[in-house]
Amino acid sequence: MNAAQLRRVTVESFAHYRQGLVELLLDSVKQGASIGFLADLDAHEANSYFDEVKNRIAINDLVLWAVVRDEQVMASAQLVFCKRVNGLNRAEVQKLMVRSDAQRRGMGQQLMQAVEVAARQYKRGLLHLDTEAGSPAEAFYLSQGYKRAGQIPGFACRPDGEYTATAFFYKTL
Repeated sequence: MNAAQLRRVTVESFAHYRQGLVELLLDSVKQGASIGFLADLDAHEANSYFDEVKNRIAINDLVLWAVVRDEQVMASAQLVFCKRVNGLNRAEVQKLMVRSDAQRRGMGQQLMQAVEVAARQYKRGLLHLDTEAGSPAEAFYLSQGYKRAGQIPGFACRPDGEYTATAFFYKTL
């Protein structure tokens, strides 16, 4: 088995990664990741979501990475740029996902490093993100140098339909 490789997904390469990204999203939601989808997510809805992602890549509103091993998508992350005039210094980290059978192998850290490199290239000095409060992701983001800004109760719905608190994090580059 080959080593995992980080790849930036472009409009031109998107078709090559689409199915793997869809499978990664379905796996993440099935495992209970609170990433904006409910447990009844199906391949059609996941494909529709990735149509939006591709469109946002095309207008330079979003950067997408995939970590692949033997051309199979193992992990991905997104960086979304604030387009408002008063927020051109910031970007949001979204949808950091690692396949359930590939977790704890450094792929999340690899993706976060790529996010930070790109943020600097795009002159974004403030990154922010949110995650389910009390989840293992909190410890991960703290280990990456993010600071917890607080939480809001009942902010987001987990895949099982239960509303739960969301923790907000930021990092100044």
